[in-house]
Amino acid sequence: IVLSFLKHLLRGSLRFVSKEPNHLLTMFSHAARQSSRQLSLLARHGSKNGYCLKKRLDPAKASSGMASVMTDILGARSFSVKNYRGANPEARALKTTFDFFDPNTVEEGPGGPFQLTKIVATIGPTSEQLEPLQKVVKAGMKIMRLNFSHATKEEVELRLKNLSLSQDTYEFDGPISKVQDVRATLLDTRGPEIRSGKLAHDDSGHETISLVKGNTITLQTSEAYAEKSTDQDLFINYSKLHKCMSPGMKVLLDDGAVILTVTQVNDTDGTVVCSIDNSGELRSRAGVNLPMAETDLPAMSEKDKKDIKYGLEIDVDYVAASFIQTAEGVREIRDYMKQCAKELGWEDDRPLPLIISKIESASALKHFDEILEESDGIMVARGDLGVEIPIQQVTNAQKEMVAACNAVGKPVIVATQMLESMAKNPRPTRAEVSDVTNAVYDGADAVMTSGETAKGKYPNETIKMMNDIILSAEHYAASGSLGALYVHHGGDSSLYLGGNDAITAVAKGAVASSFAKGCSAILVFTDTGLLPSLVSAYRPNCPIVTFCPTSKMA
Repeated sequence: IVLSFLKHLLRGSLRFVSKEPNHLLTMFSHAARQSSRQLSLLARHGSKNGYCLKKRLDPAKASSGMASVMTDILGARSFSVKNYRGANPEARALKTTFDFFDPNTVEEGPGGPFQLTKIVATIGPTSEQLEPLQKVVKAGMKIMRLNFSHATKEEVELRLKNLSLSQDTYEFDGPISKVQDVRATLLDTRGPEIRSGKLAHDDSGHETISLVKGNTITLQTSEAYAEKSTDQDLFINYSKLHKCMSPGMKVLLDDGAVILTVTQVNDTDGTVVCSIDNSGELRSRAGVNLPMAETDLPAMSEKDKKDIKYGLEIDVDYVAASFIQTAEGVREIRDYMKQCAKELGWEDDRPLPLIISKIESASALKHFDEILEESDGIMVARGDLGVEIPIQQVTNAQKEMVAACNAVGKPVIVATQMLESMAKNPRPTRAEVSDVTNAVYDGADAVMTSGETAKGKYPNETIKMMNDIILSAEHYAASGSLGALYVHHGGDSSLYLGGNDAITAVAKGAVASSFAKGCSAILVFTDTGLLPSLVSAYRPNCPIVTFCPTSKMA
């Protein structure tokens, strides 16, 4: 039954599996017992009748090793190091034909191309209706993000309804006649926020005040100023502001549109006096960032608690927790979800939504290791992070977080402004393409769109473009074109070591064998969801096809 289904799913590319099913099981168990060095040597010799990246290999060329086989697939031509005088010997494997993979040539299955790095797409006003959402799903969206900073209950229910209608059922011949396309949902909380107060006399909600460079402004935390903010006294809704600030620190208003420098902190009345670094206009209730300051904001606001409980009611798969600062905040959210599940009458064995902690502050970076240990996954939220820490350090922080998540086998999402220009333009900038490509090279498990697909003019084109970038990057990384110059994170080179138990050995052996044999897919049967996660942690270069007992587990 399984092999009949896969024959149609992968269009016959599983020759190694379908013709030798018993050998598959033997290979898995045998590979699990081999040392990583032996498997590495095996991978170098390749397979005479293997398949890789859905392209048929020439058996006559297989004996020259896997590197030459990949060269055959991609049409690359290896240049000798003698053509690069003065080059380091490590450059010996460099190939420079610039004959690159075209993602439009990929043979697609019925559900679209198999990209390994997944796409999280924010669905909003321009993509929530059935027709555009169907196009976004077909283009490659795997997880629908519901942004609860803006979405209403009615909008969320419309998006869930249309997502269900967008997950087509595909017809196959044989014992398994239908398969349901699976898409997950992610609830993104607004999180505890620090904001300025309402401006005095702002009855319309559109008034602004002018802040002039060089002037002094006093930040007030007394509720008497909550609706009386002026260009001299600005209310901030964090009563302990004075406890986390000191002279010389910065206060950023409205995502950094206006920057203040603290000159004096008054413990007696809780005021903070600042000088204005640049001129600008400020509206009511603007966002406030306190770079490098450690606050004691709660992990959840009252709105977050209502939203998370509602998320359990509609059975979301993930909760992206905004402004997480410590591991205790993650535990608090998990305990609250358990409480909500009990109130909703859930069975004890029903899985709770997985917690994706958003790292978007200096405090979160300081406590990152503890947060990672408590979380089910991490989101590199570069928007607020780029305001909270020096912007030139965001890429460095991203690389460290992605590597840390790879090392412990937990998923990591890279987010914010990845294809931002496609909100208005049908093509991205070259820098944006490089951004997505390098996230794939770093080892990101998923990349995310925000306004591009929520309110942009080209939502499905954005996902199609992102998918093409991912496919190109993954095929290039797998080709070996950069040789030793490219740090590959999969198989024997995986940053994840895992435990010494039998199920981990099977997962590691399966991935190592997939590299050695150039497999088109790894089949996983599970009733707990553990084994496919372990296989994924070793980052194979081919799709993982998992057979699950329930749609929720899928």
